[in-house]
Amino acid sequence: MNRFMEILENILMPIADKLNNNRYLTALRNGFMVALPLIIFGSIFVVIANLPFLDKVISEEAWAAYQSALGPASAATLSIMGLFVIIGIGYKMVEVNEGESIYGGVVALGSFLILTPQVLDGTSGVIPTSSLGAEGMFLGIFTAFISAELYHLFVRKNLTIKMPAGVPDAVARSFSALIPITLTLSLFLIVRIIFSYTPFDTVQNFIYTLIQEPLTALGSGLPATILAVLLIQLFWFFGLHGQIIVNSVFDPIWYALNDQNYQAFINGTELPNIVTKQFIDTFIVGIGGSGMTLAVVIGIFLIGRSRQLKELGKLGGPAGIFNVNEPIIFGLPIIMNPLVLIPWLVAPVVVALVTYFSMATGIVPKPAGIIVPWTTPAVLSGFLATGNHIMGAVLQIVNIVIVFVIWWPFLKIMDNQYYKNEQGSESK
Repeated sequence: MNRFMEILENILMPIADKLNNNRYLTALRNGFMVALPLIIFGSIFVVIANLPFLDKVISEEAWAAYQSALGPASAATLSIMGLFVIIGIGYKMVEVNEGESIYGGVVALGSFLILTPQVLDGTSGVIPTSSLGAEGMFLGIFTAFISAELYHLFVRKNLTIKMPAGVPDAVARSFSALIPITLTLSLFLIVRIIFSYTPFDTVQNFIYTLIQEPLTALGSGLPATILAVLLIQLFWFFGLHGQIIVNSVFDPIWYALNDQNYQAFINGTELPNIVTKQFIDTFIVGIGGSGMTLAVVIGIFLIGRSRQLKELGKLGGPAGIFNVNEPIIFGLPIIMNPLVLIPWLVAPVVVALVTYFSMATGIVPKPAGIIVPWTTPAVLSGFLATGNHIMGAVLQIVNIVIVFVIWWPFLKIMDNQYYKNEQGSESK
């Protein structure tokens, strides 16, 4: 076991260190965090606009008016979430380089809109919301990275307008950003023109066909999902925040899949994906935190005889209800504890399999694309994530039972060890 752990540590630690220190992945993660409040706002109103049984209580006309009144809340946030992510990434990229962060967000957004195709509607051009959501997500991410880097490069080369002393600071900063932004946007305009002469016609079609579509198909599959879950658990075992590390890579894929389900949900069509952001966050991570340690807390209360576990249960219980599990991870402990390695790795994989096949067979609805806040307690979060369906809550209860059963013998062994040590200390 020690040899196995040493091999894992030698392999995983360098990878995790590189991922943690990669400024592109950091900007990507933080960019999504910038967009998260808006995404959650839109998700809340999707839930409110689709309250169960309300359509049976009020008239058809009143139901249509009710949904029409609340519809703009999600249309202005979830449907165009790509825009907020792009601004966040551009902002964070320039912030890392200690530049004028707001111009990083502005130039990223401008560059993306230049590359985004417009559909002629009469005499005016219209950008479909799909291009600002799931379909445009990967183009937006690449555009934000490149445009922010170009902007910073031009600033670093001093290609700026220096205003004389006495000019208001806001005016001076604006003129200072003029040339870098102009050069950056001009380059993206040239790229758009070049692609108009290719079979792809637009950069978005190119990115979607050659990169986004294959990656999304890969990320929506069960093997990639199991790999992601295992990596989250392994990184945590070695004291690294596995969820942040893995999400930095998978979030663009999971959010794109999530948005596809959301669009289908509000249009009343069949949901296309099982694996989405909420598949991971609600049915695996959202049951007490990474490793679904709410079941571990329940096990502690049921079998704990040692004072150590009893006190840990009191400390970790309230936090675990809201999916905060650092007390359990560091107090049990889970980090670098060979005794818990098996349940820590096995339980989430089993739950992922059960959840996947429950949704694949239609027993439980697929995630509806609604972003449920990560602190939402289990059972309620499952109900909301599946579009207010009771089977989402039932599945979370089943998952808790599964984790509890897998952890039971290992918790029993740990509790016996702690209890014997405590008894030995008291007899001295």
